Amino acid sequence: MNGQFRDTPHSTASSASQQAHVAGDSSSQEKAAPTNSFLPQDDRSVTSAVVTTAAATPQAIPDNLVPDEEEEEADEVDAASNLAVGPPRRALPSELYTRIAQVGEGTYGQVFKAKSERTNVLVALKKIRMEAEKDGFPITAMREIKLLQILKHQNVVRLHEIMTARGSVYMVFEYMEHDLNGVLNHPKVHFTPAHLKSLASQLLEGLGYLHHKAVLHRDLKGSNVLLNNAGLLKLADFGLARLYAKGRTGDYTNRVVTLWYRPPELLLGATQYGAEVDMWGAGCIFLELFNRRPIFQGTDEISQLQVISDLVGPLTEERWKGMESLPWWELVRPHEPQETVQDAAEAQETQDQQHSRRRLSLFETTLTPGALKLAEALLTLDPRKRVSAAEALQMDYFVKEKPKARLPSSVLSSLKGEWHELESKRARQKGRA
Repeated sequence: MNGQFRDTPHSTASSASQQAHVAGDSSSQEKAAPTNSFLPQDDRSVTSAVVTTAAATPQAIPDNLVPDEEEEEADEVDAASNLAVGPPRRALPSELYTRIAQVGEGTYGQVFKAKSERTNVLVALKKIRMEAEKDGFPITAMREIKLLQILKHQNVVRLHEIMTARGSVYMVFEYMEHDLNGVLNHPKVHFTPAHLKSLASQLLEGLGYLHHKAVLHRDLKGSNVLLNNAGLLKLADFGLARLYAKGRTGDYTNRVVTLWYRPPELLLGATQYGAEVDMWGAGCIFLELFNRRPIFQGTDEISQLQVISDLVGPLTEERWKGMESLPWWELVRPHEPQETVQDAAEAQETQDQQHSRRRLSLFETTLTPGALKLAEALLTLDPRKRVSAAEALQMDYFVKEKPKARLPSSVLSSLKGEWHELESKRARQKGRA
């Protein structure tokens, strides 16, 4: 399947802020090479299946997520059209895409907002970085393509096709106007408790689906949680994701997950893990929804463990049996003076009391009792006791506590511009200038 691509002149950008970020020459067009020609022979059928998926599965809105009742009548009409059940609009195969603006950048490459010229559908073009690859196509991109072929859920970003242009390889995704980092850093965004519950529910619904499919995301963070103006949340960036062995022990790398969202077992060198590593990240994001900034901001593995213990309590064998047998425990274990068993018990009791008061002083004004219990369950030190996504969705915060979850469509659709992590960084830099 062939695709075509060209840059757009500045005048086609959708807003003044986006026009400043447009790069490239509008005068050239190229017909792309066959999309599966850059893959090993064994993988061509996999990518072909991704590319030739002409009709996406209808994206029904979950029953527990309803549009915001506070919207104005005109907004309700727009939201209703955005939330209509049915196949999402998508670009056709062999499309010609006009690039509008850059909306993301990382070690993987760059992400651009683009529009298909035949259908006018907005897409995200993820340019895969090839410069440092000595052995052909990057394994992270290959893994992401294979996994996205089998993942079809309303809370997982949809891959439309793969294309090549000017020697570069692009993954073509559905377009989402915002990511969680960009939105939470926006001073005019104020989510209601019902909106926050909706976002938390959608995050856990997406994770529950991934784990049901035996997929570990392994890179949950705000910039990988996408939002659109209809209030829908979708998990994205599966470059570190992988299938895992459900029901039996697997041996995987511990060099995954961004530091601030990395669970304590990986910080201590564990290589045998499962879905619980994603649930820790979900707990970090859950608190971030209320706090509007990352909760655990360490500078390295040792300081990260320290800020974790400052909030959720000390790392002790009593709280996490088997912790001291993890590979890197000796590198980070605290050095304490000799003390009697009674002294240790009294000191532990005092420390727990102090920790309880510190935790309540931090979150009792922002979290309901149900939300606090959910956070504690997601951020349990012992991974074997950490709740699953399915269990979390059955906790009181979602089932019993009011208000009911409502899609934050009124807040997101009223934002001026589109807010991803890249835009929020540029806005902060401009403010400091």
